[in-house]
Amino acid sequence: MFYTPNHIEKIISLTDSEFEFVASLFTPKVYRKGQFIFHEGEYLTKNFFVCRGLVKLVYNDSDAREHIVSFAMEDWWETDFEAFYTQKKTTMSLICLEDTDVLFITYDDYKHLCNALPKMEHFFLEKAYFGFIAAQKRILSALTLNTAERYRQLIERYPNLIQRVPKSQLAAYLGVSRETLSRISL
Repeated sequence: MFYTPNHIEKIISLTDSEFEFVASLFTPKVYRKGQFIFHEGEYLTKNFFVCRGLVKLVYNDSDAREHIVSFAMEDWWETDFEAFYTQKKTTMSLICLEDTDVLFITYDDYKHLCNALPKMEHFFLEKAYFGFIAAQKRILSALTLNTAERYRQLIERYPNLIQRVPKSQLAAYLGVSRETLSRISL
């Protein structure tokens, strides 16, 4: 395993045997910088926990413009959640911005885990709540803040991310040009 139970035990307590059961359902995988974890249009049966590294979830529009939906780094979960939960094809791609170690759980193992150990269902629900809150904050900032305010907010919320992501990627995440971001970040 790439990690200890600390991530889970911030929300729920596990016995050693429960943790062994949980760990048995996850598979470690190593990806290199620039590698796709999954591509748009694939059937997605996995949810990924980032142990080490940094990834971006992207959507390509009909004009082939890349839109960064999110970044995920250590101790974060990432997938195309709609595709994972509905077992449909992905509309997004997950790409490594750094060499990345993940643990993944398949949809079938996820369902088995939640049925066999209901407190893990509670764990995943709590993680989903935090994800929904972050998504709502991002939507509200996009609707109500100017570029400089959104950039300042990003720095305040995720100071480690700013050090690891190129300005061009941050600009894409904020929905502005690299030049615009350079002007406001001076």
